[in-house]
Amino acid sequence: MRVVIVGAGQAGAALAAKLRALGHTGEIVMLGDEPAPPYQRPPLSKSYLLGEMEEERLWLRAPEFWTEAGVDLRLGRSVTDIDPVEKTVTVGGEALAYDQLALTTGSAPRQLPAALGGGLSGVYTVRTLADVDAMRAEFVAGRRVIIVGGGYIGLEAAAVAAKLGLRVTVLEMAPRILQRVAAPETSDHVRALHQSHGVTVLEATGLDRLEGQTRVTGAILKDGRVLPADFVIVGVGITPNVHLAEQAGLSIDNGIATDALGRTSDPSIWAAGDCASFPYATGRLRLESVGNAIDMAEAVAANILGAQEPYLAKPWFWSDQFDLKLQIAGLNTGYDRVVSRQEGGTSFWYYLGETLLAVDAMNDSRAYMVGKRLIESGKSPSAELVTTTPDLKALLR
Repeated sequence: MRVVIVGAGQAGAALAAKLRALGHTGEIVMLGDEPAPPYQRPPLSKSYLLGEMEEERLWLRAPEFWTEAGVDLRLGRSVTDIDPVEKTVTVGGEALAYDQLALTTGSAPRQLPAALGGGLSGVYTVRTLADVDAMRAEFVAGRRVIIVGGGYIGLEAAAVAAKLGLRVTVLEMAPRILQRVAAPETSDHVRALHQSHGVTVLEATGLDRLEGQTRVTGAILKDGRVLPADFVIVGVGITPNVHLAEQAGLSIDNGIATDALGRTSDPSIWAAGDCASFPYATGRLRLESVGNAIDMAEAVAANILGAQEPYLAKPWFWSDQFDLKLQIAGLNTGYDRVVSRQEGGTSFWYYLGETLLAVDAMNDSRAYMVGKRLIESGKSPSAELVTTTPDLKALLR
């Protein structure tokens, strides 16, 4: 059985490695459109951008691993077509046959429209190694950078810029930063951290357009203000890469729709990672995280080989900003109250009624670990216990 994997990121690499670990002896072909071997993305907007990590340390595996594992890794090769009837993918004009096909195509950053100045030189997004390499020379102390978007990617880039001595302004159209993903308590904590490092955070502030002839020189805000800028980073979210799946006629529902096993609407095609949505609780879910990319890809690998085991997501996330390590367990969707705990670090615990949904832990690894284990085991200590128990680990008992 030849398994072809389209996408050589975190999910694709995990899937290929797991197939071999589970004893698959057939061909594995992994196709990546970037020239670099599979690498980790989170450090791009943190230690790599800071110059504290070399490119080779980003690689998920040493290049020789793929050769020794018998994985035919083809880099810099874009798939342009999937023919589910003939069971082929087209890459570089060649029709490559598959028995089972896995789509781990990831996601792409939302771009600022050209009409708003998105096509000007000096406007960047943060997603790939090439993106970060292109902007690194811009990070010179004293220069002015505007970050459009107050989500995790934008805030991580803002932290790096501030640490390197740049003058940083974050523009967030919503009433507060992190509004889509976190409670006001977490937003307040992170905002105060950035302001303490000299970052200007403008919330409820819309961008009218960027200005400049060929290169960006500033931003015109909806209220008429003009902010000068030497360069701009756009961090306004990502969208799943589904164009190949759409072209192949697969079902799309906030990503490539899969069943609980990770199989798409075509029985020979699977999907995992940022690009895939799957059944979860009462609806469908698409997770943008390293943890999901690895876990779902490994589940799909097992199911390609016949395991027939549903994927049970265990959401967790993290973000590093200045000296803050923010660790998140669970999903806070639908919460109706938040309680806080101070013990070394700070943690916020999200509840829906009496059910614990999620935990935001800031420099508090114990709160994160305990919260994650509680959520995964379906246990919900009362909010009063969370705030008053001297030793959090006692909640596990």
